[in-house]
Amino acid sequence: MANAGGVQTSSTLNFNIGVLGHIDSGKTSLAKALSTTASTAAFDKNPQSKERGITLDLGFSSFTVDLPIHLKEQCGQAGYERLQFTLVDCPGHASLIRTIIGGAQIIDLMLLVVDVMKGVQTQTAECLVIGEMACPRMVVVLNKTDLLPAAKRQGAIDKMSKRLHKTLENTRFHGCPIIPVAAKPGGPEAPDTEVAQGVPELIELLKAQTYLPRRDPSGPFLMAVDHCFSIRGQGTVMTGTVLQGAVSINDSIEIPALKVTRKVKSMQMFHKAVSSAMQGDRVGVCVTQFDPKQLERGLVCTPESLRTIYAAVISVRKIAYFKGALHTRSKFHITVGHETVMGRVTFFRHAPSEPGTEPDPAPFQFEREYLYQEEYLIGQPRQEGGDSDGKPAAPKQQDEKQWALLEFEKPVTCPRLCLVIGSKLDTDIHSNTCRLAFHGVLLEGFEEKNYPECSLPRLRVYKSKHKEGQVERVADDYTVIGRNLFKKETNIQLFVGLKVTLSTGERGVIEGGFGQSGKMKIRIPEGLSAETKLLLSAASRKKPKGGSKGEPAKEEEPKTDSQPISIQMSFKRYVFDPHKKMVQS
Repeated sequence: MANAGGVQTSSTLNFNIGVLGHIDSGKTSLAKALSTTASTAAFDKNPQSKERGITLDLGFSSFTVDLPIHLKEQCGQAGYERLQFTLVDCPGHASLIRTIIGGAQIIDLMLLVVDVMKGVQTQTAECLVIGEMACPRMVVVLNKTDLLPAAKRQGAIDKMSKRLHKTLENTRFHGCPIIPVAAKPGGPEAPDTEVAQGVPELIELLKAQTYLPRRDPSGPFLMAVDHCFSIRGQGTVMTGTVLQGAVSINDSIEIPALKVTRKVKSMQMFHKAVSSAMQGDRVGVCVTQFDPKQLERGLVCTPESLRTIYAAVISVRKIAYFKGALHTRSKFHITVGHETVMGRVTFFRHAPSEPGTEPDPAPFQFEREYLYQEEYLIGQPRQEGGDSDGKPAAPKQQDEKQWALLEFEKPVTCPRLCLVIGSKLDTDIHSNTCRLAFHGVLLEGFEEKNYPECSLPRLRVYKSKHKEGQVERVADDYTVIGRNLFKKETNIQLFVGLKVTLSTGERGVIEGGFGQSGKMKIRIPEGLSAETKLLLSAASRKKPKGGSKGEPAKEEEPKTDSQPISIQMSFKRYVFDPHKKMVQS
């Protein structure tokens, strides 16, 4: 069958389901119970995974069912005859959150597996956070129900379901279906003859939750590769999921990590030969030979469609479950596409609006000015709407629109507008805390190695500076000497020509230094007012000397008008300006 873009596609609709959850919740057992066909990466093939009994990489398997009634008309028009569920078994092992993120970007529905004996655990919550960013729908599976005493089983399932609904009520998945299952009755050591419980009901529920995902064959081809191996006499096979575009036999595709281009010789979808594949398809692509050990995971694409970048500007949102502030100059584990690298972050936002006006809604543009932030700003809670009974809704926290500059410790290869996640993966894996700190979308990338000199100056992020000193004395009607505006060691020549304002209202310009102690000469172009001169002459009168021996010093009457006159100076300094110039409006 051919689609509107003229690409030959399969008559089977592929629907990707991510199986996520805490370690030992039974995700792999559930995938095995559901599946009839396993693909090359499926079911804990990794030797380290077999040794430890946990999933260390994305496993894939699939099973095919009849199209559900609610999709028949829509899928018939698109030329689909069958529905294939591709299960992406993501690891729950604490140190491998980056693998989960790699899986979350390619799934249409999330199957969150929860151990009914333990409930929501640390990694369950992290999977939920990732799901909120990447998946429109979710089904919760309460697994290991066979471990509950038969007499109390239904009561315990109901109690856990109620707790989970409460946990999910403030997420995009509020009200999602929850179903009890025993994927591997008797536990991992039980014989395979034990029949899984609740799986037929789960399959029917999945069919009911299926929708026709938007698949677009246009644009550059991009595929996330999760497994790579060679076949003697044929070539090297890369298996993965097509993230965007389409690919056909005889197309040339680039492997950016190896800086090589290869021709597509043949393709398979779950052991069936196909001539093309498009966005959302799970496919094995055989290309002309290269060493598979060089590419276990990564991205392949239309030649020259991906960029390798050293830094990036992203939109940014703090993840509510992350405890603590997000500080500028802090280092995070940055996950972009299928890569995770260390990166340093600098936060910034729109220049402040006038009081009483709405925050600026404009998207990021290099031409605009932005205000540097020492940390990510948390918004104030605000009331939103109400329910049908007229009761006010719970207050929602709305953060101001913010961006971040990410500077990577090593370059990353990724598409534009891809999901970015910042984490603290070095946090103790046994601590009950969310390690995912922020997320966003990559807006601009810097491809030059020397980006701090050639590209960053375009980023007009500034710090607002304010200095205050005092007028020491009058030199003449148009000149005053100031102090305490600068430190003794400051090079005052850098500030010559900057404007200042006296607390009495006169405006002046710094002419230069005065002496060696950080004082400066200030020119007042329109001259000092008579009131200012009077104030300064009163303030500069010498204190009276003490009387003769044994007599106390004479005290002068306190003067209400002898307060020192302050000097105010405000300016901007652009953070990425190599010349560190000061600018005044």
